[in-house]
Amino acid sequence: MNKICLTAAAVSAALMSTATFADSGVDFHGYMRAGVGISGENGQQVQYNKNQVGRLGNENDVYGEIGLGKEVYNQDGKSFYVDSMLAVTGKGGNDWEPLGGEDEGDIALRQFNVQAKGLLNFAPEATLWAGKRYYQRHDIHITDLYYWNISGAGAGIEGVEMGPGKLSAAWVRTDREDANGNIADPGNENGALNVNTLDLRYAGIPLWENGSLEVGINYAITNETDEATQEAKDAKDGVLLTAELTQGLSAGFNKTVLQYGTEGYGKALSYYGDGSWYGAEAESGAAAYRLINWGVVGLGSDWEIGHQLYWASSIDDVEANQTDDITSFSAVVRPTYKWDANHKTLFEAGYFDNQYADGGKASGQKFTIAQAWTAGESFWARPEIRLYASYLMDNENDDAFGTGNDTEYNFGVQVEAWW
Repeated sequence: MNKICLTAAAVSAALMSTATFADSGVDFHGYMRAGVGISGENGQQVQYNKNQVGRLGNENDVYGEIGLGKEVYNQDGKSFYVDSMLAVTGKGGNDWEPLGGEDEGDIALRQFNVQAKGLLNFAPEATLWAGKRYYQRHDIHITDLYYWNISGAGAGIEGVEMGPGKLSAAWVRTDREDANGNIADPGNENGALNVNTLDLRYAGIPLWENGSLEVGINYAITNETDEATQEAKDAKDGVLLTAELTQGLSAGFNKTVLQYGTEGYGKALSYYGDGSWYGAEAESGAAAYRLINWGVVGLGSDWEIGHQLYWASSIDDVEANQTDDITSFSAVVRPTYKWDANHKTLFEAGYFDNQYADGGKASGQKFTIAQAWTAGESFWARPEIRLYASYLMDNENDDAFGTGNDTEYNFGVQVEAWW
């Protein structure tokens, strides 16, 4: 019943007119993607390692975020803002799609928080916040890869002016629960472990013309419970260090990210994690490095190119019955040609290669071409309606797509929007 009420509230909010929002001072924001597609052998189109080979023509879900926010108080330079967001996901295969049932769509509470400004005498420019929120997420859009993200329920102080940059501090909690008391491992959402994350970051450090640096440290504190197994109780605390160099260009930008994680953060970095998931293990000494370069570059007036280069390597990433270490590499490029302000042709090519210490290997690639109709000529202009065709290939698994084939294709139409 609660899920039905939440769904009804979300739909009702979405149907309210823009004029009503404007009159009431309510901010309506969100994100959505949806479409229809087929594959060669699997009926509905497949999704194949999109974080590693790119998301264009490689998404098979319906996903949306509906956010409502409102400033509820503003006096004497002090303000309080209430923000909220629900997310919905589904297969997109039927007119009537239930949410919350087995093998069906779902609905989730993603944000519910209050952000207050002007309250701290020592830093009136800073934001004091508490609740559940997206917290300073860092991601690569063309692969939907979040590489620094501790979003969740917490509290903090954000944007304190200190020297040339701004300081932010937060405490966010992440729980993992399982009836058997198992610790979460890659690909498994189960796990009985409570983790408190302390986040400290310093952003906007000027280096040279159009160049800036952001640095941060996350400390994950494992909090054992009475019901947890001994393995869970023996899980170790971990540290994640991040440095991100941003270079503004005459047309576009480039970011270089260096990360080092220990214990559960080491496992997260090895498996394309972002810090919101802590892969705790009872064994100690696990660690990993990660280097990422990504950005969007304009070439003349007609071309823009987005790219991702990704490399990660673990050290003593001990996992029961599997392997010790993993080295991951990914390269994705998305050139875009603009015919005019509302028409584009998109290309995307992606390749990944994962090497395991026991001699195992995973590797694959994707190629996509798409014609898009978009609300503006920018690389980031949305909404965007795309007609696409994708070719997928797994280099190591002859039955990667469940039909005795190591190749597959997708063909379809997708829309993506944010507002």
